Amino acid sequence: MKEIYENPLCERYASQTMQKIFSQDNKFSTWRKLWISLAENERKLGIDISSAQIEEMKAHIYDVDYAKAAAYERELRHDVMAHIKTFGDACPSAKGIIHLGATSCYVDDNGDILVFREALLEIKRKLVGALSALRDFVKAHKDEPTLAYTHFQAAQPTTVGKRACLWSQDLLMDLEDLNALIDGLRFPGCKGATGTAASFLNLFDGDLEKTAALEKGIAKDFGFDKIMRVSGQTYTRKVDYRILSVLSGIAQSASKFAGDIRLLSHLKEFDEPFESKQVGSSAMAYKRNPMRSERIASLSRLVIADALNPAVTASAQWLERSLDDSANRRISIPEAFLAVDGILILYRNVISGGTVYPAMCMRHIKEELPFMATENIMMSAVKKGGDRQDLHERIRQITTAAAREAKLEGKDPDVLSAIASDPAFKLDGNDLEEIVDVEKFIGTAPRQAEMFLKELDEVLMRESAFLSGAESVNC
Repeated sequence: MKEIYENPLCERYASQTMQKIFSQDNKFSTWRKLWISLAENERKLGIDISSAQIEEMKAHIYDVDYAKAAAYERELRHDVMAHIKTFGDACPSAKGIIHLGATSCYVDDNGDILVFREALLEIKRKLVGALSALRDFVKAHKDEPTLAYTHFQAAQPTTVGKRACLWSQDLLMDLEDLNALIDGLRFPGCKGATGTAASFLNLFDGDLEKTAALEKGIAKDFGFDKIMRVSGQTYTRKVDYRILSVLSGIAQSASKFAGDIRLLSHLKEFDEPFESKQVGSSAMAYKRNPMRSERIASLSRLVIADALNPAVTASAQWLERSLDDSANRRISIPEAFLAVDGILILYRNVISGGTVYPAMCMRHIKEELPFMATENIMMSAVKKGGDRQDLHERIRQITTAAAREAKLEGKDPDVLSAIASDPAFKLDGNDLEEIVDVEKFIGTAPRQAEMFLKELDEVLMRESAFLSGAESVNC
């Protein structure tokens, strides 16, 4: 039986890796590591803490007694104090020095930044994976003609690979933003109840250098060389806004990609991966819906809307601290990460496992190319002695009639035959076939794709440490 609500992001969409990053085990073991680092650095700076106390703490990093912590929290109504007491019960000799000089946000905020950094690196791994799959797709289809659309109305031919460069470029911009965010992350540090570090200054008998050294030592333990310059009790919640903004950017790019795939699926030019026993509709057995792209769009909408949460939170903080951020952050930030994790798994799956149908692409080009080629046809006819103004009017009449006939009677427009049969043009079928050769209408699309691939390859080479195998879609 499943009698209580389960978050669909965990049950259906996000990877086990991302779920573990935001797990209670990871959160509270991180808190304990922070308490150990605090004690170790305080000991180095002369505080009376024994190595035996620290070793005792290290022996209990991962054995969190959740039942005991929950009981303490029901009594104390304070999650950090509940876990301090739970940790203390597991480490009786160290009980008196755990959390020495710190305030709750020492573990809350530093712990969050450590978890967020881990999650951002996992998002980067999946983003690089999606870009790698796009690179392969562009290479495979850079010369494949297809009809381009503006306003979802036929425009001019491009290539399938060139169109995929547009998707890739968006993700490259997201990768730039993500890298800047990761590189710019600062360790909140240990600045006490209102950000003045007064408790630590008192602990070190007014020694400013030791107070600063404590913070630097803890930051170094967790791989940070940059520390937030100032804070209240909490780090500025604009950091959370920056994080969600980058995640929202990825969601925006993915949703645009998914929307394009959905349109191309309708045109029968592209199919998502479709498994042998997959069902498209419970009623219409023939259906083959682009459900993975629809899922990308749906999850992306969640993330884009979710980016409003940290914006409002950052704007609503009072002076050095208020607690109206806490409940919101516990939900909005992990869910954004879990959703983007699922989005990128789907993105890579669709682009690497989908099928392009060149014959359908060419069919749509041929339906529209005679209309798009009429100016070239007119110029060729003028070279053979035709009158430009007369030819222009004849083409207008032919194309107008063909378009009307196609819409009213469902007939395929046969513009080329009408032009070939009109003696004013002095062009036969061979002349017209040469004029409407699709290769003459795709412009520099293949060349643009080739040049873009060079840039993409350079990026993927730099980020090769983040390349890994694709993950399967949950459902």
